[in-house]
Amino acid sequence: MKNFRTALGALGCVLACALTFNAHAALFEDDEARRAILEVRQRLDASQQRLTEELRRSGEENAQLRRSLLELSGQIEQLRSELARMRGQDEQFARELAEVQRAQKDMSQGVNDRLSRFEPSKVSVDGREFTADPAEKQEYEAALAVLRKGEFAPAQTAFSNFLKRYPQSGYKAPALFWLGNAQYALRNYRDAMVNFRALVAADPEHLRAPEAVLAVANCQVELKDVKGARKTLEDLLKAYPQSEAASVAKERVAKLR
Repeated sequence: MKNFRTALGALGCVLACALTFNAHAALFEDDEARRAILEVRQRLDASQQRLTEELRRSGEENAQLRRSLLELSGQIEQLRSELARMRGQDEQFARELAEVQRAQKDMSQGVNDRLSRFEPSKVSVDGREFTADPAEKQEYEAALAVLRKGEFAPAQTAFSNFLKRYPQSGYKAPALFWLGNAQYALRNYRDAMVNFRALVAADPEHLRAPEAVLAVANCQVELKDVKGARKTLEDLLKAYPQSEAASVAKERVAKLR
């Protein structure tokens, strides 16, 4: 019995020790768990704080980015407006430049037209090309126009004045020819012969020279100088055998014999 009690006591001690150990172990495990939980919470809090800070910074950065985008958009719009204004100025400048160029062209054309009224120009009369002053050309053409209207007396005056004013003119030979014709029409045969002969003497190769010689013969016939007319016609046949005037001269020589 004593041994049983002793054993039972020993068992009780063992159980008490076991219970005490288990209580201490449980208490130790609870502390570790709490510390682990605290550490997890601390890490979570730190993570949440970092996340909150990052979100705050991200929000600030986004706000700054939006402000920058708005500023950039405003600058772009301002540049567009400036570009449109500059394009408008360029178009206006182009129009003004075109107007100035047109004005300069018109002015230049006007100046050239005015100068052309005074500057010599090339003209061609009776197959001859020469240079004549505008006033010279105008006066010759005016005298010729009077003759063509059959106004022989004014034409005689006009051509006489022309030859006095322009004695070295390229129009000299035709002016002598038409002056002689005007005088012939006025029956001023002697003066007509003087001018026809002056044409041949001054320019024997002129297109009108054969006609001028024939006109001299006509004047001699009108003055009843048949012998002189025949001689003039014979001279015409020798000097200008291929001319149309020579064909007429052949017929007239035959009639004068």
